[in-house]
Amino acid sequence: MIRVLVAEDQSAVRAGLVLILRSAPDIEVVGEAADGEQAVARARELRPDLVLMDVQMPRLDGVSATRQVVAEGLADVLVLTTFDLDEYVFGALRAGASGFLLKNTDAKDLLAAVRTVARGEGIVAPAVTRRLIAEFAARPAQEPKPEPAALDTLTQREREVLSCLGEGLSNAEIASRLDMAEATVKTHVSRLLGKLELRSRVQAAVLAQELGI
Repeated sequence: MIRVLVAEDQSAVRAGLVLILRSAPDIEVVGEAADGEQAVARARELRPDLVLMDVQMPRLDGVSATRQVVAEGLADVLVLTTFDLDEYVFGALRAGASGFLLKNTDAKDLLAAVRTVARGEGIVAPAVTRRLIAEFAARPAQEPKPEPAALDTLTQREREVLSCLGEGLSNAEIASRLDMAEATVKTHVSRLLGKLELRSRVQAAVLAQELGI
């Protein structure tokens, strides 16, 4: 069972999310939170596998709550919002969120996203991915961001996997492109995250985009 904590300040929306999640036989809603501070407290108390986190909440916003939850290793975080591209997207991803979905995502895709994140694969809504890439492409030319020293510790294969992550590819898609087993891809992802001191594959994707890898 995938144990989920739902953090959403609008009670009607929260009830709808809970209803969708409880319709799945492999997902258990273990708790609910109506604001960011409560989300962090409930995550500490319940230790869910995943927190479904609204980005705009009272007392403590979803980005700050995500940062605390991830920093303490309490759970993976899947961020849900009505905003498809603004500072919240980048803030949530850099805070360590494992995924980002829009609130208009249908029930089937929401359940699939929860399962994907629970498997250890990050997910960003396709529409958001396209906008993220467009945003990076549209930025005015700046001084290149220096590569982290840890990047030098990556093997050639790990750099190739990092590049694929930057394109938003799944483990299966990376395996197909690089002609390797999916289990091997997971190993490479785990190792490069450790070397780069990143909390999620989505953070790795953002880094790859920023560095133009």
